Amino acid sequence: MKNLTRTICLTLAVLLGSLVTGCGADFDKGFAAYKSGDFATALGELRPLSEQGHADAQFLLGAMYSGAQGVLQDYKTAVKWWTPAAEQGHVGAQTSLGLMYQYGTGVPQDNVYAYMWWQIAAASGYKDASKNRDNIAKEMTPAQIEKAKKLARECIAKEYKGC
Repeated sequence: MKNLTRTICLTLAVLLGSLVTGCGADFDKGFAAYKSGDFATALGELRPLSEQGHADAQFLLGAMYSGAQGVLQDYKTAVKWWTPAAEQGHVGAQTSLGLMYQYGTGVPQDNVYAYMWWQIAAASGYKDASKNRDNIAKEMTPAQIEKAKKLARECIAKEYKGC
């Protein structure tokens, strides 16, 4: 579990540094509050945006639930918010879902789905997703890898919906 928390924190640090700002005053305020550790303000700004389908807000809200930042730690709720963000093409959410499936945190453990999400994130150019994908491949059979690649292709073809 320590390894999962460390990996998620490292992934979040990298991805948060690359988030696009200027997405709107409410998001900017929520993002600034998140970065400064004012999680009550961040929650107040990000939750309504997340409910409206804002992918960056959904990603941060998932991070808050995963990291117990201003809320009780709840991996299922983190997955709940990361899933729609991933379905909008958010590479951070896709990478985070890969981690959740790898460790079976908030979802049933499934290397095929971990590989699939990392394959999708890697296709967007995220190098850490490629590393994660290649590492988990060492624990998979060739048939599992082919299944994961097929699922990733289908997911990309469906524009990430229903993956």
